[in-house]
Amino acid sequence: MSADPKSQLASLLRQALSSVAPEQADTPINLERPKQAGHGDFASNLALQLAKPLKRNPRELANLLLAELPASPLVVKAEVAGAGFINFTLASDAKSAVVRDVLNRAEAYGRGDKAGVKVQVEFVSANPTGPLHVGHGRGAAYGASLADVLEYAGFDVTREYYINDAGRQMDILALSTWLRYLAEFGIEVPFPPNAYQGDYVKEMARQIRESHGDRFAKVSVDQVVAGAPSVEEDKEVRLDVLIANAKQLLGSDYAWVHGFALTEQLGDGREDLEEFGVVFDKWFSERSLFDTGLVEKAVAELEARGHIYVQNGAKWFRSTAFGDEKDRVVQRDNGLYTYFASDIAYHANKYERGFDRIIDIWGADHHGYIPRVKGALQALGLPPEKLDVALVQFAVLYRDGQKAAMSTRSGEFVTLRELRKEVGNDACRFFYVLRKADQHLDFDLDLAKSQSNENPVYYIQYAHARLCSVLNQWNGVASDLLDADLGRLEGERELALCARLTAFPEVVRSAAADYAPHQIAFYLKDLAGDFHSFYNAERMLVDDEGLKLARLALAAAVRQVIRNGLRLLGVAAPESM
Repeated sequence: MSADPKSQLASLLRQALSSVAPEQADTPINLERPKQAGHGDFASNLALQLAKPLKRNPRELANLLLAELPASPLVVKAEVAGAGFINFTLASDAKSAVVRDVLNRAEAYGRGDKAGVKVQVEFVSANPTGPLHVGHGRGAAYGASLADVLEYAGFDVTREYYINDAGRQMDILALSTWLRYLAEFGIEVPFPPNAYQGDYVKEMARQIRESHGDRFAKVSVDQVVAGAPSVEEDKEVRLDVLIANAKQLLGSDYAWVHGFALTEQLGDGREDLEEFGVVFDKWFSERSLFDTGLVEKAVAELEARGHIYVQNGAKWFRSTAFGDEKDRVVQRDNGLYTYFASDIAYHANKYERGFDRIIDIWGADHHGYIPRVKGALQALGLPPEKLDVALVQFAVLYRDGQKAAMSTRSGEFVTLRELRKEVGNDACRFFYVLRKADQHLDFDLDLAKSQSNENPVYYIQYAHARLCSVLNQWNGVASDLLDADLGRLEGERELALCARLTAFPEVVRSAAADYAPHQIAFYLKDLAGDFHSFYNAERMLVDDEGLKLARLALAAAVRQVIRNGLRLLGVAAPESM
């Protein structure tokens, strides 16, 4: 018997529908699991859907559908309930057949067929101006799990990191590093409060001193601050003047300092992410968009299409014509392109690479950026509906009841590496996806480190370890489980586990469709709960050989699905704890 009773039920209902109302034969058939076990295994609202177009009473239609429902060993009871729902109760062997399906398909159980759809997921893309902090960690965990879920569901996925290696922030990092380097030689320039303050900047300065001596220190304080206003007058202008002075004083060496700081921070971030189990297929440089002329080309194309106007020497994109709250500058009066201009070019490039769907994962504070990017794509003649933007709220870390600051500029932040060291990769990856990405997340360190049933990742991993222990105690041959008489699985808890296993492929499809890996996390919590309930109530290694093999086959199937689900979330499945 098929291990997919839902599709079989849909087929039976489709046959009944063709007899009752052939003109409505294409009506979508929805089957859901009732919230109350007493209402059966599946319920359909088909009669309620048909009531309006057929102008008939839904309960009457439900009874007509039941009368035409083909007989099937799948169904032991079908009845009309409520306003016109049809509830189905399945035969025990129809529920337990999933066990053999899981054991046969193993790691592929839940995997969707190849859809031939190319999807790009771009995530993290943090400015390489300092170590990744716990806020970046949530975007990393969400993006990696979403990409894995989409790939598992059958999509052809490319994971991409957009390197912001052009623009003011990188200049600020280069200046910060150089000023700390000058201090190594007693050239004490008052350090700007809006520059990067962290110890990692001082460490880069020491590395430059050790490798190049005073090569970049042949300047005076007066030269560095020449023409700069005081911090009290205008700290942002002061910073820009210091950057301009650094470029002039260092000449061609400025590019080396800039490149060194970029390489160090980007390398640190890449290493941190790889240790976190987050790996990218492509690292795309923002600078390359300028070097290849793509930014200039994108702005010229917008201009040719009539979407650019000039005001006060600057070029503006008429984004209000596409739903934005105001028009946006794409090229300043000094000829420099804005970050928005490079973003337009970057997204146009994504379309040129032939992706069928493009998913950007941004911080929730970028919500207002969506209409202007989509507007620019539409203005370029590109279909904006191909672009989906998933917003991620920053996680707020609490340690000893105190909220931790996370400002990269001030240096007062908790790094992702520190968090991973404290609670472990598994807790980090799981806790980050335990809520919808656009919902606020308080990261409870005490809970993440606890070995208790209240800690969801521990609860799930402990279920897997328990399953491994039982199967190791049996010490039998795995192939024997494939031949087990699954009809022996008749208990309420056994069949509840079977029903939960059957739902896994559906959960994967839903998580992929909704960009919601937290659905996998919730599912695994429920599956672990069903197993612990069964384990605490029943013996598995019973004397009855047939029942023992059936229960062990069920255990092996549950273990496999827990592994499959945890893998999608980047979490390990330990065999002992």
